[in-house]
Amino acid sequence: MVVIIIGIIVLILIFMIIGLYNSMIRLRNNRENAFADIDVQLRLRHDLIPNLVETVRGYMNHEASVLLAVTEARNAAMSAKTIDEKVVAENNLGNALNGLKVTFERYPDLKANQNFLSLQKEIADVENKIAASRRFFNSATKEFNTRIQTFPANILAGMFNFHTAVFFDLGADRATISEPPKVSF
Repeated sequence: MVVIIIGIIVLILIFMIIGLYNSMIRLRNNRENAFADIDVQLRLRHDLIPNLVETVRGYMNHEASVLLAVTEARNAAMSAKTIDEKVVAENNLGNALNGLKVTFERYPDLKANQNFLSLQKEIADVENKIAASRRFFNSATKEFNTRIQTFPANILAGMFNFHTAVFFDLGADRATISEPPKVSF
């Protein structure tokens, strides 16, 4: 009788461990899927940036350092491999794009150029989609982190090498980035 009770307790523990492990896997996969949604928008932004840089280049020959910073940040973002590397690289790219936006204000002819206006509108749309995807990603990250940090899942998380995941935050320049992109006509 005692053996049967011990066996039932062991079985219950095994099923609890399996359930916790599977929930951590499910949440990790949900987080990775959420980043895949961001990745689609980031690739679109990466594709738009060379067109924007070329359009602006004719108007801003002496602003080469700003254009170079955007191009370098884009290349770094495109070559990032892991989610954590992409988060850092995309924050740097966002900061570089904000520097470019400030520079645009000095060129009234550029602001009236149809190609520029169209590209700026597309980039603003992509930035808004990235923001929405980032919120979903951060929500998935929060769920994953909460699961692996709470008892008894934290014990199992340590045994199976689950680590706290990084949020896709706005980086150091929150005040500048938190403003939505502006399209002026």
